[in-house]
Amino acid sequence: MTNVPDKGSSQPQPLGPLYSKKKNSVWLKFFLFFLGFALFCVIVYQTGWIDIFLDKERAREFLESLGPGAFLGFILLQVTQVVFAPIPGEVSGILGGYFFGVLWGIVLSTIGLTIGSYIAFALSRHFGRPLVEKLVDKAILDRFDYVLHKKGLVVIFLLFLLPGFPKDYLCLILGLGHLTTLEFLTVSTVGRVFGTVLLTLGGGYIRCEQYGRLYILIGIAIVVFLVAYLLRNRIESFLKSLHIQNNDAN
Repeated sequence: MTNVPDKGSSQPQPLGPLYSKKKNSVWLKFFLFFLGFALFCVIVYQTGWIDIFLDKERAREFLESLGPGAFLGFILLQVTQVVFAPIPGEVSGILGGYFFGVLWGIVLSTIGLTIGSYIAFALSRHFGRPLVEKLVDKAILDRFDYVLHKKGLVVIFLLFLLPGFPKDYLCLILGLGHLTTLEFLTVSTVGRVFGTVLLTLGGGYIRCEQYGRLYILIGIAIVVFLVAYLLRNRIESFLKSLHIQNNDAN
């Protein structure tokens, strides 16, 4: 006779072999991903390609060597600096304006950043929290944990808009939440535009040797960054409370 679980029983039911098989499958995918990632890092390090992402002059030489393929090369740079968050995005952002001019620099940076953001978001959604906990510091993960509880498009947009916030890590964290792919791409792309424009303008001013405008832009950027940094706790507390209030209202 087959034992039928009592619906009214408070005893937890065995999860069974199906759960164990699914759990093992997740860990296998997780292992294969990091094996491929480690291999990629070894190749990049051994060939010296890592300097391309850390040195503006090397990056410029790399793009010039591509000729007509420089557009795709620059997009790849932007994709890489999002997916591998420790690579500084400021270098590639300025490089876009310097090498391609303001208009094309903004367009190409936006394309690259959007693709990179989607890859990070998709990896997080596919592999889940075990991957994110490996790539994102626990303090940062706890700091933005509230955005995972229901949607909060306005709050998330502001997080992408404000300078000084770890946007690349945020892409990974949001993959664990309730946003659809379209919603994520919309808020992350539009929210990054302000920073992209500032960096590209800086590169464009260097390209045209308009150092007076460059110094003014740097001054504005420093003021905005300092204000955001000094008020970061208040800003985050406000955004968190706004997110909670919106969810309660819904």
